[in-house]
Order: sequence, then C-alpha cells, then structure tokens
Amino acid sequence: MPDIKRIKHFFFGDPLNPFQPNTLRHVSLIAFLAWVGLGADGLSSSCYGPQEAYMALGIHTNFALYIAIATAITVFVISLGYNQVIELFPSGGGGYKVATQLLGPHIGLVSGAALIVDYVLTIAVSAASAMDAFFSLLPISFLAYKLVAEVALIFVLILLNMRGMKESIKFLMPIFLGFFVIHISLITYGIFAHHKGLLLIVPKTLKETSVTIAQVGWIPVLALILHAYSLGGGTYTGLEAVSNNVNRLREPRVATGKWTMFYMAVSLSFTAGGIILLFLLWQPVPTDGQTLNAVVFHDILGDSSFGQITLLATLLFEAGLLFVASNTGFLAGPSVLANMAIDGWMPNRFRHLSTRLVIQNGVILFGIFALGILLWCKGKVDLLVVLYSINVFITFSLSLLGMCVYWARQRSKASPRWVLRLLFSFFAFAITSSILCITLITKFQSGGWLTVMITLMVVFVCLLIKNHYRQFHRKLDRVDVELKQPIAHPLSDVKLDPQQPTAVILVGKSPGVAMHTLLNVIRMFPRHFKNFVFVSVGVVDVGSFAGQEELEKMRIEVDANLKYFVDYCKQYGMAAEAYAGFGTDTVHELTVLAEKISKKYLNCIFFASKLIFDHDNFLTRMLHNETALTMQRNLHLQGKELVILPMKI
Repeated sequence: MPDIKRIKHFFFGDPLNPFQPNTLRHVSLIAFLAWVGLGADGLSSSCYGPQEAYMALGIHTNFALYIAIATAITVFVISLGYNQVIELFPSGGGGYKVATQLLGPHIGLVSGAALIVDYVLTIAVSAASAMDAFFSLLPISFLAYKLVAEVALIFVLILLNMRGMKESIKFLMPIFLGFFVIHISLITYGIFAHHKGLLLIVPKTLKETSVTIAQVGWIPVLALILHAYSLGGGTYTGLEAVSNNVNRLREPRVATGKWTMFYMAVSLSFTAGGIILLFLLWQPVPTDGQTLNAVVFHDILGDSSFGQITLLATLLFEAGLLFVASNTGFLAGPSVLANMAIDGWMPNRFRHLSTRLVIQNGVILFGIFALGILLWCKGKVDLLVVLYSINVFITFSLSLLGMCVYWARQRSKASPRWVLRLLFSFFAFAITSSILCITLITKFQSGGWLTVMITLMVVFVCLLIKNHYRQFHRKLDRVDVELKQPIAHPLSDVKLDPQQPTAVILVGKSPGVAMHTLLNVIRMFPRHFKNFVFVSVGVVDVGSFAGQEELEKMRIEVDANLKYFVDYCKQYGMAAEAYAGFGTDTVHELTVLAEKISKKYLNCIFFASKLIFDHDNFLTRMLHNETALTMQRNLHLQGKELVILPMKI
C-alpha cells in the first residue's frame, strides 16, 4: 500500500459500504448519542449566554430572576416547536426545509443561508469560548497565545470529523458527560449553600422592580429586561440541530428526535437557568482574564485545596464542552449545505459523501470559513456571540412562522388540534422574532450589521449558483429531448467478440450527452468498432443515502439508463453490453470498472463527453465535476486511452 494510502487509512479509517444493510445503522445515532453530539452546542452556551444576559442588567442584578425564569420557559417553548418540525420533516433539513416547503423557496434560501453562517459561527464562537475558559486558568501573560490555540482546535476538529459523526461523538462523549455531571452538582450545591438568600430573592426582586418603576417608569424597566434577555439569546442556539439531522438518527427517527429534544431542553434549561440563579445569589464581581462562570464557581468552592482542584476540573470541562460544541457545527452544518445543494442553491460537490460516508467537502468549507472569521475578529467572544445569536433567531423565526402557516392550512381538515398548535406556534414565533428584533436594533452598529451583510452575501452567491444550474438544466433537458431516440426496431442478439475493437462509453445522468458521445464515435470511426460497452456509476450522496429504498431507486435508474443504450445498439445490429458501479466516489468506481473491462477487451478505447460553456470560468469549474478530465489522467497513467469529445452547451 502506498504511503499516502496508509496515512489516509490511519487518519480516516476503513471505507464503509453504503449498500450493506448494517451500514446505515452503524452511522445512525440513538437519542443519547444525538444529545451528546447535537446538544453540546446548546448546553455549552450556558458558558457565555447567561453571562451576557446578567452583565447587561448593570446595577439591577435582581432582575436576573426574570431572566432565569424566561430562559427556562423559552428553551422548552422552542424545543416543543421543533418537535413539530421533526414530525413533519422526518427526513431532516429542519429550518431550511420548513421555510422552503411552507413559505417558498426564496424564504427557504434565507433560512438556509442564515443556518450556514450560524454553524460557521458555532464553530468560531465555541472555539473562542473554549480557549477563554482554558486561559482563565493561566496567567494573563499567556493570553497572547489564545488565538493560536483556537486555530489549532479547529484543525483538530476538521481531522476528527473526517472519520464520521458517530466516531467524533464517541471520542468527545466523556468531556460532555463530565461537564454535565460537575455543573449539575455545582449548581445544586451553590443554590443550597445559599438557601437563605434563595428565600429572599423573590421579595427583593419585586421590591427593586416596584422602586425602579416608580423612579423611571415601567417602559425603561421592561426595555432593560428585554434587552438583557435578548443578549442571552445565544443560550438557545443549537436547539435546531436535531431537526436538521433527523435523517442521521436511529429508527424510529421521529421518536428518537423527540427524546433527543427532551434531553436537550431539560439539561439546557436547568444549567442556563441555574447559572443565572447562581449569579443572582453569589453576586460575582467581574475579573479581567476570567469568565463570570469562573468567578462564581471560585466563590462557591473557596480557596481550599479541594476547591482549587474542583475549580480546575470545572473550567477544564467547560473548555472541553465548548470544544465538543464547536464540533456541532461540523456535524450539522454540512447537512444543511448538502440539502441546499440538492435544491441547486449550492455546488453539487457539497452533496457528495466520502468513503467514510461523511460530507467531506462541507466539513472542509466550514472549517476554512470558521478560521477566517475567527482570525478577523481576533477571537473576541462578545462580538462573535452578537453575530451568532442574530442568525440563529432568523432561522428560529422563519421555522416557527412556517409552522404557523402549516397549522392555519389545517383548519380546512377540521383537525381538533390545529387551533392549539397554531396558537403555540404563534407564541413561539412571537418570542423568537422579538428577540431577533431587539438584538438587531441594539447590536446593529456594534457588529450586527456584519452578520446581516455576510448572510446577504451568501444569499446572493446562492442566487447566482441557482441561476446557472437552472439555465444549465434547461439546456440539458433540451439536449435529452433532441438526442434521445426511441427504441423502435426489433432487437438483434449480436454476440460480443472480445478480440475485436471495442468502444467503451462513459454514461452520466444525461442520456443526451451519452448519445452525443455514441453518435460521434460512430461518425468518426465508421464500422471500426464491433463492440460497444456502456459504463455508468450511481453516486451515493446525501440524497440517496437516506435508506435502502432510495439506494434501490438509484440502482434501478442507473440500470434502466444503461439498458436503453444497450437496446439502442442492438436494434441496429451492434453488439453491446453494460457495466454499472455504485459508490461515493465516481472516479474511483469508474477506474475499477475500466480495469475490469480492459482485461476482457484488450483492444478497447474509452470515450467521454465534456461540456463546454460559452464563458468558462472558475464558477463553472466549481459547479461541475471534471470527471472526464480526471478519468483521462487516471487511465493515461495506466496506459489506457480515453478520448474526450467536446459538447458545447
């Protein structure tokens, strides 16, 4: 085995066969693993979301009680809203599919673009927060190396995710569970250790509320509470990840998804609400170089040796969980990208799977973009959280608005539950859209404008890609109609002679392009080739790797396309046969089939068509796979001939 293959095998592992019935089960997630992998983003937000909300209250810290209650309620409201999404869209896609199918494709594009930017920021903000927690343990002089550590963290995650979703989750599970256990214990201990203050919280909060309203009025008080509540909006991020990845869950998917959402809601509401309550009880004083969580946990644990060791373990687990949360962006983001690629908003290459059945191109793209934005903002968590929370609430709001539209349409069916579902969806929509508006208004000049611009840029690029694919497919459909000819004559049974000259024609999805290749071969080499062999590969991508039914449907389509060309040749008395391959890598499967065919037909030449555009540029090369050129290079290295026939389109 060459060194490069040995290294690849070491890092990425053995290839997986998508046609094995156990493979889908092997890569699917049970509710517990989904909670660990997809719920880490939400749970980790308790490391920075509550702090942002509490600090925004200024001197009116007693108002944190309202924030704690509102946070716990909001988590459950959004979770229940996304349970409806899981029911209606068990094939995954979440907020993107909801908006696309219920509000229209262009609204879906906005939701998808917001999700893409959101998951890039998930990686960036979690990596930055992880290093903030870790460097809270070190002297201030070490802060100069924090950005370098964040970059290294993202590179590790890219490599880890190349092995697969389940593998990365199992590797990071001990960190997640360690964080959860130690934080539940500290929150519980911190509240009971201050139980006398706990009894005074409600009367003190009510008293401060009445006094402040008497001084400035109820509108400024309400505005302050809503402002702080909206700044803690980062706490709810990650709740949408399950609905985006329902197709990755173990059957029955809907039930697994709902259990996952329940685990996420309970753990996040207790942790986030509990930490805000700790801030209210212990009144931590902000300290340079330390997170507010670090300060309050130090106050709770004290300066004893046991306290110092426990604090060290707590902050290490916080940093570790943020590391796990950063991984959520790599788990969920590429799936959104793949669903948008299926609909033509993104290049087709982002729906392809690696040999480990990973959306490899998406993982790499998200890693590069996360590194770019991390370097641009120099790892500042406060700026990243602003960018982060705006986009996630765009998707929240559009998804819940879509559910409102859906349940409003159900009234004609006289469903007894449509009214309650509609009211609940509207209530959830009102909460998320209010947080979105407040965050946009208050943080627009301090960074909010940037996330709006980035999202609009993604939308603009997607529109360009969609327009190109629309024109391309329109022309390709015309070619198929013009060149695909009916099978009218009786088929002759001409036997193949492996010793005679053989034309091997690569067949893609378009029958018109393959017919163009066949007709040109016959025209350029009249009566020279006695055998015609047609080769096609069914590509297992995100669309087909959703279950055995989809894989079987793809197999039938490939076989039917090849049978058409064999029958076409036989009706004119030409000997023909076909070879089909299936896998995640088109070039690899074609190369394997080419070796097999070359052994049988020693006097063979391979033919393929390459589409030529009027304006060939980087965009067209990015949007279309250069399979013919890659195959030509591979076959030339093996001493075989592949002739590329240009086809202008």
